[in-house]
Amino acid sequence: MLKYLLVIAALLFAPLVQAQPAEAIDKVWAGHSVGFAITTSATHIYVAYYDANRQLSVAQRPLNNPAHWVYHKVDTWLGWDSHNLIAVAIDKDGAVHVAGNMHVDPLTYFRSDPSGDVRTLKRVPVMVEAAKEAAMTYPVFLKDGAGRLIFKYRDGTSGRGNEIYNIYDETTDSWSALTSAPLVYGEGKRNAYFVGPVQGPDGFFHMAWVWRDSPHAETNHDLSYAKSRDLINWQAADGRPLILPIRLSGADIVDPVPVKGGMINNNTVVGFDDQGRAMITYHKYDQAGNTQIWVGRREGNRWNRRQISDWQGYRWDFKGTGSLNSELFVEGARSLDQGRLVVRVVRLGQAIEFVINADNLKLIEERTVASVADRLKTRIALPEGQQINTVETKGPKGEVYVLAWTAYPPNRDLPLDYIPHGSDLRLYTNP
Repeated sequence: MLKYLLVIAALLFAPLVQAQPAEAIDKVWAGHSVGFAITTSATHIYVAYYDANRQLSVAQRPLNNPAHWVYHKVDTWLGWDSHNLIAVAIDKDGAVHVAGNMHVDPLTYFRSDPSGDVRTLKRVPVMVEAAKEAAMTYPVFLKDGAGRLIFKYRDGTSGRGNEIYNIYDETTDSWSALTSAPLVYGEGKRNAYFVGPVQGPDGFFHMAWVWRDSPHAETNHDLSYAKSRDLINWQAADGRPLILPIRLSGADIVDPVPVKGGMINNNTVVGFDDQGRAMITYHKYDQAGNTQIWVGRREGNRWNRRQISDWQGYRWDFKGTGSLNSELFVEGARSLDQGRLVVRVVRLGQAIEFVINADNLKLIEERTVASVADRLKTRIALPEGQQINTVETKGPKGEVYVLAWTAYPPNRDLPLDYIPHGSDLRLYTNP
């Protein structure tokens, strides 16, 4: 089960301004959905994807020249696993970093020279310590408050994993451990599934996670939270220092959702209200057993948890192992206008907005809206059984780049009995 794939769907709502004609980049793998990546430097746009032959490929072009794509393929190929998302980043010197195709696998990571030319990408076999890089999943690049490049990943397996952070030094072209201990420790009984960290208006990095006891998706429990200014020293919402590695017994529990309580990893998303306070969007079952959307916000000495949906007769009864064909995706809360917040979700392919009161978090209105994927349906031929996947980034001048392709949904990481034709990878650019 994966939501980083579902970075794809988490961005379904991003505004798509009237775009220029789409740029066709390449033919890509369509046998199952898996997370591609896109980013920009001051001068170039970069995309990383699995081509129609499943080979990890990286392409770049100048921001001002849509006709000049340059391509490079590295020596790793995708199987049938939707966990094997791709991450890409640019460091302070302009070098390109690409990691991906890992689900409890050894490090698969490539770095270019400072020119940023993707044709100079070379495999780097070890980042920091080979022993901690033999069973890696969920690679993520981010920048700390000083703009330094950070890499995080899960070391271990579902139900038995630790969250590791590394930091990059451009002067030595080397990585080192950011902290002396993993961020969390499951004590051999569980592991944490994180969303974030996300830097908020207050300068803190905010993060939410669930604990999961086994590879079975229904064993998620205990929504937790932490914040940090430097990604090294972490604290609870009330400022209480959290000793690393964070254990379940010492975590800041937002909602003690039990095992089989309807909460799933990666659908615990941090947003911010009109005062810049962190909020968490998630879902769980109500007393009648229906799946409902909830938000949580720290108020004084407690977490205020509020159910904002009132769905009748709907229950996403997920269970088992492997990448699920997810029915729900959630976004973090954001300010809509004076006194109102909006929370966006996708349920069974339909995009929905919940407008809520910023003071008491009570529902004002639930309304259906069109997602980016909905808008693209008029421009992209959608083969039967496939879905439109999107991921986006902003350029240095605020322009929006949307990467889109079609593929079959996850199939519990099991192979299909046929090999589908590749689909077109397209880039849509705001004028």
